[in-house]
Amino acid sequence: MQGQAQLAAGRTDGAASLFGRSHSLDFLRGLAIVGVMAIHVSQSFPSNLQPVDYAFMCGWTGVNVFYFVSALTMCRMWTRRTEANPTRKFYIRRALRIAPLFWLAIPFYLVVNGTGPSSNAPNGIGPLQVILTATFLHGFWLDSVNSVVPGDWSIAAEMMFYLIFPFVITAFGSRRSLYLLLAIVLHLVNVGLFKTWAFDLFSAYYGPGHEAFVWNTLHITFLNQLPVFLLGCALFLALRDGFAKSDAAILLGFIILSFTANRATGAHEFNYLIINLVLGAGVFWCIRLGLRWRPLEALGRNSYSMYLSHFAVIYGLHYIWPFAEGLASLLLAYVVTAALSYLAARATWHLVERHAQDLAHRLTASAASAPPHTETVATASIALNGRAA
Repeated sequence: MQGQAQLAAGRTDGAASLFGRSHSLDFLRGLAIVGVMAIHVSQSFPSNLQPVDYAFMCGWTGVNVFYFVSALTMCRMWTRRTEANPTRKFYIRRALRIAPLFWLAIPFYLVVNGTGPSSNAPNGIGPLQVILTATFLHGFWLDSVNSVVPGDWSIAAEMMFYLIFPFVITAFGSRRSLYLLLAIVLHLVNVGLFKTWAFDLFSAYYGPGHEAFVWNTLHITFLNQLPVFLLGCALFLALRDGFAKSDAAILLGFIILSFTANRATGAHEFNYLIINLVLGAGVFWCIRLGLRWRPLEALGRNSYSMYLSHFAVIYGLHYIWPFAEGLASLLLAYVVTAALSYLAARATWHLVERHAQDLAHRLTASAASAPPHTETVATASIALNGRAA
């Protein structure tokens, strides 16, 4: 509680206007889910026009936008509330925001996709993969990632970020250089030590022919995603307190060290860092400029459920789609996917999410608490964030 008060005390009037309303965050969540749907629709309904398909494939960056928005939202919530037992209440709110719908998705997708071997689970899905997924630990074992619930890698990252967030923000407070420095250390540990070691370990475990699966899955592990969340926390403080020259110096050092480490190890994560820094700058200016568009905000407020449901929508459309591949087919499939996913999200809000949020409020409400927020948090995670997340 003391840590929350100290963080809140540092808030300026300008930051209050930036973060007083959530429409910019919903706008960003909307952009994120638009991108995530784009890449998955294009994979099933390609236009066969290279520039168009490439543009749609760039929608993968939507997950990273979810990560930034998740970090911003968590920092915003933490600094606006002053209450007893903030960590316990934080966990209750996050768990009831993410878990109910995700747990319903597990049996649904097991029925839809089956449990046999796949590109995400070379040896098939068994009790281990299901248990790890249900406990949000699936990001720590390669063939549990994306095998039970499509796209669940970002949700694993989101939940692990939620797990450590109260401790990080309590320890670091408003000293955003610490968030940046920790991001640098974790990035270098992943690039210089973990990724190459884990690649050899898991390649031996899964055997020849699965090297691409191992390498690609290691890219989306939590250790490689956590620096993005930490950059998001630093971004919140920069928006709140102003951007300093020291921030630019640290980020420049981050770029130089990452480039050097990647050249030395061949971990191929330097481009990922640069893309995330560009995305962070985009998020920064979207909030500073107060960008909004109601259709995107509506998608953003329902982005978590849309993230979970759009895979099923695409799966179903793939089997009944009457049109030949081409630009018109891709665009129409995208519109239909977005519309049906949004309708599914509205249904799950009334059937599941609303009741979970009411329960979270009852479990965390107290006379000393600040008024609860009514915004919907997108995760990943993200998607996703809380979605995407």
